[in-house]
Amino acid sequence: MQKIYFIFILGFLLGTFTNYSQEKKVAIMVTKDTLKYKEINPLAPAKAAFYSAVLPGLGQAYNKKYWKIPLVYGGIGAGLYYYNINSNKFNSYRDAYKRRLAGYRDDNYQYLDDSRLITAQQFYQRNRDLSLFVAVAFYALNIVDANIDAHLMQFNVNDKLSFRPEIYSDEITYQQNLGLTLNFHF
Repeated sequence: MQKIYFIFILGFLLGTFTNYSQEKKVAIMVTKDTLKYKEINPLAPAKAAFYSAVLPGLGQAYNKKYWKIPLVYGGIGAGLYYYNINSNKFNSYRDAYKRRLAGYRDDNYQYLDDSRLITAQQFYQRNRDLSLFVAVAFYALNIVDANIDAHLMQFNVNDKLSFRPEIYSDEITYQQNLGLTLNFHF
């Protein structure tokens, strides 16, 4: 009986030694991931907005939307240009009106009476304020555009999600119907 235990233990030990002494070859199959996900940077929109606030158009350059930079500077520049023109005209009519109140009649607007000078002042003051509003609005839109564009750059758009119109015929009335399909593939 002891001989059987001895053979059993000897066989067990030899079996484990052979398992440890042999190399196991494991085949690993690596598949290439067809979906490449970009890492989302949650601070990118704030960074783009900050860049646009510091220097208009810099956020658009950060987002690599270079074609928007001339639009930003064109809008802000046009607003400031017309602000300057309307401010100069407003000051000219105001100075002429002040000189008339002081008793002088040697201004460039001798063909206008006092009520027309006041109306011209109001007109150019309103246009000056509107021009400044346009310049500030383009500056603010520059910041908002950079922020939204940075958000949309991180939006995942691939072929697994589709939204398209579809025309199908009704089986009862045989009329053509228009519908929208939303497909999501896993």
